[in-house]
Amino acid sequence: MGQGLDRLRATGDAQVAAAVVQQETAVPRSQGLAATWRPAGIQGIDVSSHQAAVDWRTARTQGAEFAYVKATEGTGYVNPFYGQQYDGAASVGMVRGAYHFAIPTTSSSGAQQATYFVRNGGGWSADGRTLPPLLDIEYNPYPSLGNTCYNLSATQMVSWIRDFSSTVRALTGRVPMIYTTTDWWATCTGNSSAFADHPLHIAAYGQTTAGRLPNGWSSYAVWQYSSTGPFVGDSNVWQGSAADLASFTTNSQVASVAGPLVEGAAARTPAVGDPVSGLVCGISGGGCYQNYQYGQVHWTKATGAHATQGAVNTAWGRTGWEKGVLGYPVSDLTCGLKNSGCVQSFQGGNIYWTPATGATLTLGAIDGAWSALGRERSTLGYPTGNENCGLTNGGCYQNFQGGQIHWSPTTGASATWGPIALAWGQAGWEKGTLGYPTSNETCGLTNGGCYQNFQGGQIHRSATTSPYATTGTIASAWAGSGWEKGKIGYPTSNAICGLVGNGCLQTFQKGNIYTSPATGTAVTSGAIDTTWSALGRERGKLGYPTANETCGLTNGGCYQNFQGGQIHWSPTTGAQPTYGTIASAWAGSGWENGTLGYPTSGENCGLTNSGCYQNFQKGQIHWSPTTGAYATRGVFNTAWGNTAWEAGTLGYPTSNQSCGLANSGCYQNFQGGQIHWSPTTGAHPTTGAIGAAWRATGWENGTLGYPTTDETCTTTKTCTQKFQKGQLSWSPTRGITRL
Repeated sequence: MGQGLDRLRATGDAQVAAAVVQQETAVPRSQGLAATWRPAGIQGIDVSSHQAAVDWRTARTQGAEFAYVKATEGTGYVNPFYGQQYDGAASVGMVRGAYHFAIPTTSSSGAQQATYFVRNGGGWSADGRTLPPLLDIEYNPYPSLGNTCYNLSATQMVSWIRDFSSTVRALTGRVPMIYTTTDWWATCTGNSSAFADHPLHIAAYGQTTAGRLPNGWSSYAVWQYSSTGPFVGDSNVWQGSAADLASFTTNSQVASVAGPLVEGAAARTPAVGDPVSGLVCGISGGGCYQNYQYGQVHWTKATGAHATQGAVNTAWGRTGWEKGVLGYPVSDLTCGLKNSGCVQSFQGGNIYWTPATGATLTLGAIDGAWSALGRERSTLGYPTGNENCGLTNGGCYQNFQGGQIHWSPTTGASATWGPIALAWGQAGWEKGTLGYPTSNETCGLTNGGCYQNFQGGQIHRSATTSPYATTGTIASAWAGSGWEKGKIGYPTSNAICGLVGNGCLQTFQKGNIYTSPATGTAVTSGAIDTTWSALGRERGKLGYPTANETCGLTNGGCYQNFQGGQIHWSPTTGAQPTYGTIASAWAGSGWENGTLGYPTSGENCGLTNSGCYQNFQKGQIHWSPTTGAYATRGVFNTAWGNTAWEAGTLGYPTSNQSCGLANSGCYQNFQGGQIHWSPTTGAHPTTGAIGAAWRATGWENGTLGYPTTDETCTTTKTCTQKFQKGQLSWSPTRGITRL
């Protein structure tokens, strides 16, 4: 502690670092007191990571009887030596506690830092060895975090400290001690008196008394009088006796605290009558109680003092009073609820009473689930009986006026009511295929819809569709499609099984989900579903889908895989199937990103020699049993078309287009010849004797170069074809001649 105070003393500015000073030295203090001086009283120390591994036995021998150990700073730092320091102090008989160095900025709330502190060592227990948690709030030593007050106004600083304090109290049962200086408190809190009920740890160096205290405090608990000796770390003194320190650690004197509070609770509840016993303390959890004519008042430090009476008191007694499942009352009886109801809250739940339902308990997870719904003001209304257990897998349930809440160890507590509850009941409640509910019914979905989750699936309903369950892989596939907000909307049937290959189907507003053992589960919808339907769905050539539709392809396209092929769709080409060797050939070209683009038709068969073809944006793929499937595109496709396609002299293609020839040329093989192309000559087929003669010259690398025209024939059956460097003619009588 005292990071900023040391800097202020040494340099005049909390944000200007002082020279490093070794602990336990005899260096004289700047104000004139020697580092060996100590005021009378019970001595203590505080340490942080700067002291590293502390020699606690030596510190104890020197006279230190208590210690505070830095646990955390802000929400991102934990003292790496905390365990050695905290446990080491205890090991030599010191009482010890943890402190937190506050970084009170607007970006890190008091509650956040308090929670971080308690989770990382800042707890407390009434074991007689633990000091209460300590908040170290002082001069800002970090220039990057603003001015001395971290750029907070006095109002903001007080709110931050209150946030920290209330959170520590909620988490540990004690308010924190506050470490500060009178000057800082005046500067940064505006001399607030809001924390006078908190013990004070005052820092004041170089003087023989603690001096003037911050506003609101008339005394201090601990005075930090030196940061340079006589002890390791900072030196402190307890104001009071050893007995006072022991009482401070245990927060004892319970009866003196509880007595007035019990009397006050009885005064608030005159219906309990006069006391008929004295105050009895030392019951469970350190509590106290007193009997009255028509009830009792119970008190603990954690719960305060509250009276119980009438039917609620009787119901609580049946549970075993404070030792039962409900524990202590944490509120007085409150009446005036809906339908003349009353409630009293306990540590483990509540007791509700109405003229119609009597007194019933709500506790644990079922009580929490009912509370989340709005309790008696909710659809469920009041409980009509206590919780009943012994269901499947250790489950419990409780009936309410408007439905039920079911709980199991693996699912927690959830409510069911209305049409969804009826549908679940018809399915066998928790013993059916859906199992227990794992959430409450949730409404506000698309088109006035509601749903509820169960162990084995969900039930969905909407304003226009009845409740239907979705389970297993079909439910998972629907979830993957975006549930009711997705492309297929709400279910419009339960699952229908017995399809080809033991498949199942569930219909939805805008599509379907299919599943089979061989293919898994997939969604079909829109244009792809329509095309698949036209092909016979799972009974057709494509079979079942093997994956969901995938979009984001070139030009806004989508595709879906099936057992026997694919269906591709784009806004300009519609949905077209590809399968077999034509699909393989298209895949080899790069699918829609390749040279052919998307298919623009389905496969068409019945060509010469039992061939088939399919049109694409930039060409076709032709297939025959003897040649396989090859694409033709661009000028090659045009040139081949000019020869009458597969019915002409070239026949079917026997290869794809290949490039990299001389002068950037390309070619493609066909059954009856080739087509060659270059940028300067265009695309021309070569066939028959002229094609063979050109091949003999070395193709385009030979003496003739590329063809510059198609082959032309006369009525006398003389055929001629021109090339870059000549021409070839053929006649039945002369054969091949070169010109």
